[in-house]
Amino acid sequence: MASRFQTKIKKELEKNGFKVLKLIRLSENGYPDLLALKDGKASFIEIKEANDTLKPLQKHRIDELRELGFEAKCLQDGKGQIY
Repeated sequence: MASRFQTKIKKELEKNGFKVLKLIRLSENGYPDLLALKDGKASFIEIKEANDTLKPLQKHRIDELRELGFEAKCLQDGKGQIY
């Protein structure tokens, strides 16, 4: 179930013309929660509640995606982009 913060981010992205997909149960663990698509580009976004932390595997996956040329980041409720 999506958190309020995740729903808020998804709605903001959609309002700005993105197609947003929630990534569930991929063949590998640690990938970001959301995939935002627009203008032929993909952006991966990990969503964290205010009291949650970015796990080492999640950070590793974000780094992998960046190395492949994608935008990838982590947003935390109340803090904005934390990675």
